Amino acid sequence: MCRLLIRSSPSSPVPLEERAPLCQVIRSRRRQRTFSIQIREDGKVVCRVPYHTPTKAVDQFLREKWPWVEKKLAERKVFGEGVEKAFTEGETFLYLGESYPLEIVDEDGRVPLELSFGRFILRKKYQSRAKDVFIEWYKKEAKDRLAERVMFLSERLSLRPTGLRITSARGRWGSCSHRNRLCFSWRIMMAPIEVIDYVLIHELFHIVEKNHSPRFWSLVEQILPDYKESRRWLRENGHRLNL
Repeated sequence: MCRLLIRSSPSSPVPLEERAPLCQVIRSRRRQRTFSIQIREDGKVVCRVPYHTPTKAVDQFLREKWPWVEKKLAERKVFGEGVEKAFTEGETFLYLGESYPLEIVDEDGRVPLELSFGRFILRKKYQSRAKDVFIEWYKKEAKDRLAERVMFLSERLSLRPTGLRITSARGRWGSCSHRNRLCFSWRIMMAPIEVIDYVLIHELFHIVEKNHSPRFWSLVEQILPDYKESRRWLRENGHRLNL
């Protein structure tokens, strides 16, 4: 593994070193035959290449891809990455891939927060701890809905997880332990339903295949022929699954 700053092209008047974040280049000894580039949740750019790839070829690839990187980083700023929610009237929150505005009401209710008639309704007396209230709401939704969905999918796939736990992990949307216990971040409840299904199926297949071998991806593809679209969605939008 090595780190480098992308060098500017001859036609670029401003050196990329002055405006680009540090790019981490990972040279893989595995069966990697292609170049890939992604932006992590923390904004760092990661490029994976075959181990013996010449530095010049890596540099050329990064220069070609850098306009895409800058575009995605700009989109993250538009979506407010790194800026915490203010939990004010009209602010929008994601649920199952859709955005819903927040309404704050000065009245009592059975629950501090609910999603009703296309909006999140928060009781005003809970506004001072609105973030915790939202997290608890997402956790409950995850616990109830994911458990039901995992049960359905595990029966369909003839796979038997030993348990299910909801976490607050960022970026790591799910995991499967060596004892086949599944963990999922409550944050995936903000993603579209098809993306959630991909995360669930991905971890379920780790029950029979603990790595990301060709066989593993073949199993996933048999159930989700378009799984790559969900992977791409998470890479490009994962930073939005946050409060």
